[in-house]
Order: sequence, then C-alpha cells, then structure tokens
Amino acid sequence: MTDAHADLSSLPKLDSDGHLVNVADWSPQVAQILADTLAVHLTDTHLAVLAAVREYYARFSHPPMTRPLIKYLHQTLPELELNNAKLQQLFNTGLVARHVNRLAGLPKPANCL
Repeated sequence: MTDAHADLSSLPKLDSDGHLVNVADWSPQVAQILADTLAVHLTDTHLAVLAAVREYYARFSHPPMTRPLIKYLHQTLPELELNNAKLQQLFNTGLVARHVNRLAGLPKPANCL
C-alpha cells in the first residue's frame, strides 16, 4: 500500500529506485517522508530498527539483505523478537530489506527487486 500523496519534493536527491543518493542526508524526518509512501507512521520501534540498519551499514559497508538483516536485528534488538513476518507487518511491505534500507537512507541491497 503506497500513499500517492507523499510529498517527496522536500527530500534530498533520490536515485531511480527511491533511495537517498547520499546516506549522510538521512534524518528521522526524511525517513518519515519516505515511510509515508508505504502508509507507515514511524514509531520508536521503527526508528530503533532503522538505527540498527544504519549501524550495520557503517560496520559492514553495505546494506543488509533480508537474512543478514534479521540476524543482525536479533543480535542488536533481541527484545523486539523480530522476524521477517513482523518486519513485513511493521513496515507494511513484503519487500522488507529493500524498504527498510530505503527508509534508513541506504542504497538498495544487491539482488533486491
């Protein structure tokens, strides 16, 4: 489900897949504008996941694909007990890795649709 009325004009430059060109342009406000395209209102849980994904990127120099993402979230946010189904529900998408990375201001992971 996407929100056709999300105002992307106030965002920093995006690539053709809707990801930030410069990861340093990310902020929680930018994340919310991107989340609006998925009809998601970001909560503290969402922001904790996005912060962990950004930490993964800083540590490993690439955006995580789904399995490494879930493994990393289990290690860094064990109290949330996240799995693929919970992430799909939380972020309102079946393309978890792609959209979580997008909302975190990161490039699209390799082999993502």
